Amino acid sequence: MLNASENISLHGAGNDAPPVPVRFRQIDIALRWITELPAAIVLLGEIVLDFWGVVSRYAFNHPLDWADEITEIGFIWMIMLGSVIALRRNEHMRMTALVNMASPRLRAFFETLSSLIIILFVGVMIGPVFGYIELQAQVSTATLGIPDGIRIAAIPYGFILFCLTALLQLSARAEIKHVLVGIVIGVVITAVLFLAKPPLAAMGNYNLFVFFIVLFLCAIAMGLPIAFCFGISTVAYLSFASASPYLIFVNRMEEGMSSLLLLAVPLFVFLGYILQISGFARALVDFVASLVGHLRGGLYYVLLAAMYLVSGISGSKAADMAAVAPALFPEMKKRGSEPGELIAVLASSSAMSETIPPSIVLIVIGAALEVPIGSLFSGGLVPALVCAFALVIMVRIKVRKDDLGHIKRAPVQQVLKSFTIAIPALILPFLVRSAVIEGVATPTEVSTVAAVYTLIVGPLMYRGFEWRRIYPLMVDTVALSGAILLIIGMATTMGWALTFSGFSNQLTAAIRAVVHSKLEFMALSIVLFAVLGSLLEGIPVIILFGPLLFPIAQSLGIDEIHYAIVVVIAMGIGLHAPPLGIGFYTACAIGRVPPEQAMPRMWPYIAALILALILIAAVPWFTTGFL
Repeated sequence: MLNASENISLHGAGNDAPPVPVRFRQIDIALRWITELPAAIVLLGEIVLDFWGVVSRYAFNHPLDWADEITEIGFIWMIMLGSVIALRRNEHMRMTALVNMASPRLRAFFETLSSLIIILFVGVMIGPVFGYIELQAQVSTATLGIPDGIRIAAIPYGFILFCLTALLQLSARAEIKHVLVGIVIGVVITAVLFLAKPPLAAMGNYNLFVFFIVLFLCAIAMGLPIAFCFGISTVAYLSFASASPYLIFVNRMEEGMSSLLLLAVPLFVFLGYILQISGFARALVDFVASLVGHLRGGLYYVLLAAMYLVSGISGSKAADMAAVAPALFPEMKKRGSEPGELIAVLASSSAMSETIPPSIVLIVIGAALEVPIGSLFSGGLVPALVCAFALVIMVRIKVRKDDLGHIKRAPVQQVLKSFTIAIPALILPFLVRSAVIEGVATPTEVSTVAAVYTLIVGPLMYRGFEWRRIYPLMVDTVALSGAILLIIGMATTMGWALTFSGFSNQLTAAIRAVVHSKLEFMALSIVLFAVLGSLLEGIPVIILFGPLLFPIAQSLGIDEIHYAIVVVIAMGIGLHAPPLGIGFYTACAIGRVPPEQAMPRMWPYIAALILALILIAAVPWFTTGFL
């Protein structure tokens, strides 16, 4: 049995969640058990069913015609349970930069206000949600005849638990006067919007600015989870500026987040987590380090190569950084590397690897915009290599004067030993990609093939694999996936509202009036997606603006794969660029380095990535040459 050291855990589950008062502790425990255990069971069922579907179809030539119906039911239940778990553990995506600058008292008030908004949102939508169940209960699945109401029941179940969770959080951290002030503010804003309905109607589509700019940005600035920012803004628009029924909101939300293509999100997230505890990532890092660790800046090259390799099999950028940094940073610090420089290379390499499959953003693009996921996976590899080469040049410039007198080349025996240890890990990226290319498994199914491979090979080949960690990682998986997919569902409702209002046609016409060439449109897209990526992250940006901008790109003759890869890299740069990019702060947290130490050192690497992106945008062959 080969030796591999244990990796660190990605999540501190619930570290930021306030303690629940003793009198409500039993309710909180019950809430935990009715969400976490069922969610883990559903995830396990999805993995088993997905894997057996591959085996049954490929090995026995007997596809499971009924499997998709069961998978669809379990998937939406997993989303809603996961999003409740994320809310309970305070792990929903939110922008906290402004809130963290506020005083503790004001921060506590914003947290109270966030909980009240969630309760208000549930209160408004719970009736339409149950109405939607009544409609869908009349529909049955084609093969098994299961009423669709069983699947849709996950939404009201989740909404009720959202409300209960928010009430528990109020009990844990809210002062009575903060609650009263929050209620007064809510009543006043509601009254003002109600009285303003005639002028809002007279404004035409300019009223979108009130709901989707002012209200939305205020909700984000106060730290409300991004998913609920989309939800409350759209519900306010439907309430005070549209005659459309709330049922459409529920329908759009459900359709937006329950596409089976999106099942790849939790499956790849889980794969990333088990790779972290299996020793695969550490084995890859050790092998590459033995090859080039003796070169000037060698361990920086190892870091870049490791991020490229690990990104190809994990699908989670936080998982990538958490797997690579602990393995390399101690030795790099011993060799004299500055902590701030380490974070700069780590964060920029994470931005570089945004298009390496299985990228969650690429999966979302494929699902939301009907772009072939297999082509996106193939088209993202060379552009990532171009970005990596740009970072290598920047590293070379930075380390050209380093002293190598104390560094020795690894002996051949050590290289061979590390190669032998890394063989199972080196096989995995090729297994993943060949399974998709050869048609053995879809991009969704291939994650289960890789997960089963890792769970079988990991315990056999690497010491330190702990089965007791699987259940917590499954809960982490559904929490993160629920948070991501709820954003997609809520953002889809806002996207529908923008389209229904006619704004999308107006925006398209405005862009066409300003932009007259591929070059101008590509430049505008890079700037737009980089800025929005730093504010909202990639998934909601794609859901909102992808349906608007991709058709324009196609009308200008820009290949959809090329355009997708360019905008994903642009969002990756924005996501990891200080001072707003959350990816930069994630890297700082993983490396335990204060942001102010790393921020000045980030800019040369960001500049290198921007130059690489310009080259990729100008030369479509980098994305389409191997399709």
